[in-house]
Amino acid sequence: MTQRIAILGAGVMGETLLSAILDSGHPVDALVISEKRAERADELRSTYGVSVTGNAEAVADADVVLLVVKPQDVPALLDEIAPSVRPSATVVSLAAGIRIEAMASALPDGVAVVRAMPNTPALVGEGMFGVSPGPDVTAEQLAAVVSLLESGGRVVVVDESRQDAVTAVSGSGPAYVFYLAEAMIAGGMAEGLDAETARTLAAQTLVGAAKLLSESDATAEELRRRVTSPNGTTHAAIVTFDERGVKDGLVAGVAAAAARSAELSGPA
Repeated sequence: MTQRIAILGAGVMGETLLSAILDSGHPVDALVISEKRAERADELRSTYGVSVTGNAEAVADADVVLLVVKPQDVPALLDEIAPSVRPSATVVSLAAGIRIEAMASALPDGVAVVRAMPNTPALVGEGMFGVSPGPDVTAEQLAAVVSLLESGGRVVVVDESRQDAVTAVSGSGPAYVFYLAEAMIAGGMAEGLDAETARTLAAQTLVGAAKLLSESDATAEELRRRVTSPNGTTHAAIVTFDERGVKDGLVAGVAAAAARSAELSGPA
């Protein structure tokens, strides 16, 4: 039986999930997205042929409800949809820092709640989602959520207590990679490359290395060692990175991101 999906929020991530779910073969007549702006609603209908409604109407018949709005907008949205959510529905929040307990307390008793952390590579179908099910989520409901999000990338299931770590590694992680790319491009230009060539070299190197890491059974450390010949060019770079504290700085940065995520989420 085809599940009915409601996506609340027609911003970049909301549209990304809409497109990915439709591309996965989900029938358009079993999917609805909410949008208050008439011009934007018309654009979505024209582009995807999807039904566009208000929030309460969108969730009334939905089996799975995806909340794809800013964190500060979630409390008011939950209050708005609570009277209309089906008792058998699964509500999934993709808003950073919104705890399962807070969502569950705003919804009718028994409604299954899932917390998910996406990242921006979902825009190109290579997203990473960290998913945490609430206590009322069945194995079947969790599998349905995982299947939906896999249309936009990969999914790992973690205990909610690990969501701050997920946020620090993959939620914020694309920025770390772009930061590294900035440095690689700047270094290449300093050595005489033009900006376009340096960008192409850095971007494809990151794509290839990420694919190799994803598809290999070897650890990141082992893969790095395979490229690092003793006293070679890569060795010279790695020694310099270690002398400058690059690795320690990145590890500390992840810890700082996790701590900030915990602060923004509020008390457990």
